[in-house]
Amino acid sequence: MTENRESRAGVEIAQLSGALRYRAFFPKPLPPEPPLVFDEELLELLSNADHALGRLDGIAETLPDPDLFVAMYVRKEAVLSSQIEGTQSSLVDLLEYESDAATKGIPGDVGEVVNYVHAMNYGLRRLTELPISLRLIREVHGELLQGGRGGERMPGEIRTTQNWIGPAGCTLADASFVPPPPHEVIPALGNLEKYIHDDSPMPALVKTGLVHAQFETIHPFLDGNGRVGRLLITLLLCERGILRSPLLYISHYFRQNRAEYYDRLSGIRTRGDWEGWLKFFLNGVFQVSVQATETSRSVLRLREQHRQLVQERVSGVVTGLALLDFLYATPVVTVKLVAKVLGVSKAAANTIVARLCEAGILSQIGEGSRNRTFAYSEYLKILG
Repeated sequence: MTENRESRAGVEIAQLSGALRYRAFFPKPLPPEPPLVFDEELLELLSNADHALGRLDGIAETLPDPDLFVAMYVRKEAVLSSQIEGTQSSLVDLLEYESDAATKGIPGDVGEVVNYVHAMNYGLRRLTELPISLRLIREVHGELLQGGRGGERMPGEIRTTQNWIGPAGCTLADASFVPPPPHEVIPALGNLEKYIHDDSPMPALVKTGLVHAQFETIHPFLDGNGRVGRLLITLLLCERGILRSPLLYISHYFRQNRAEYYDRLSGIRTRGDWEGWLKFFLNGVFQVSVQATETSRSVLRLREQHRQLVQERVSGVVTGLALLDFLYATPVVTVKLVAKVLGVSKAAANTIVARLCEAGILSQIGEGSRNRTFAYSEYLKILG
C-alpha cells in the first residue's frame, strides 16, 4: 500500500541524453489511484472554501459596476503571480504605466505583468467560444510571453526539449525536479484535457486543485508554466460557473506561502501526497476568498463615502462622479488621461482633478509640475 501511494502521482524513469544520465518524472493520469481519502480535515476545508467562495461570488451582484472592480482584481492577480516568478513590479508601477502608456516605454519588468493581464482577459473572452483545452492553454501562453521575458522561448508552443527545475545555475543532472521528456508531454496533456472534461463526480474545487498540480508537473512549456498554471485556476472556476467574475487572487496566498507551495507540489511527486496538497490549496481558496470579500465590502463603503463627498464639496458634480467611477478601474491618472476619458479640455480636466485633490480623494504621486500623476490612494490602500 505504501509503495502504491508513493507512486500514485507517477514514477521517475532513468533517461539518457548523449553522455548525460538523469531521471525524469512520468505523471500518471488523473484522478489519483488509489483514490483520494476525504478525511474530516479535508472535508471541513472543502466546505469552508466552498462557502467562502460562494460569498465572494455573491458580493459581485451588489457591485454597482462589476467590470470596474474586476479590472482591478485581474491586475492584482497579475502582479502577485508575476512576483512569484521574481518580478519586482508593484500594482502602482503597473497603473502608472497604464496611465500614460502612449508617452512612456514599459519600465523594468512591468511588461510581464501587462502581458499577464492581457493573457487573463484573453482567456476569459475565449471561454465564451472555446472550452478549456490544450488549444486554449496554448493561446493563453502565447499572449503571456508575447514580447516579454521568455518571448524567444516558443510562445504558444509545447516544448520539444527537456526542461528542469532547480536553483539558479543547476544542471539537468542535479535539478530538483525534471518534468516528463518531450515525447511524453503531448500524451500527458491529452490525459489532462480528458480529465478536465470527465463528468465523473468530483467536487469542483478539488478537481481544480488536481488540475493545477498536474499541469505544473507536466511543465509543458519552456517558460511561463507557473503563471499559466495559476491562470488556469481562475479559468476553471469561471468556466464552471463557480465564479462569475475573476475576483479570486489565489497568487496572494501562494506568494505568502511560497516555500510550502513548492513543497506541497513536490510532495505529490515524491510521496503521492495529493491530500496534503489539496488541504493547502483549499485553505488558500478559503483565506483569499474571505480577504477578497472584505476588500469588496470596504470598496463599496469607500465608494458611497466619496460619492457623498463629491456631491457635497465638488462643483460640477456630474463630471466629478464620472471621474470617481473611472478611478475604480484606473486609480492612477494624469490630467491628459482625465481629459480624454471625460471628453473635456485639458484646462477643465485640470480643474476637476484639483477639486478631487482638495476633497482628499486624489493625491499627486511624486513632485514636479509637468506630466503630473495622481493616485486614488485610499482605494489603492484597500487593495493592499
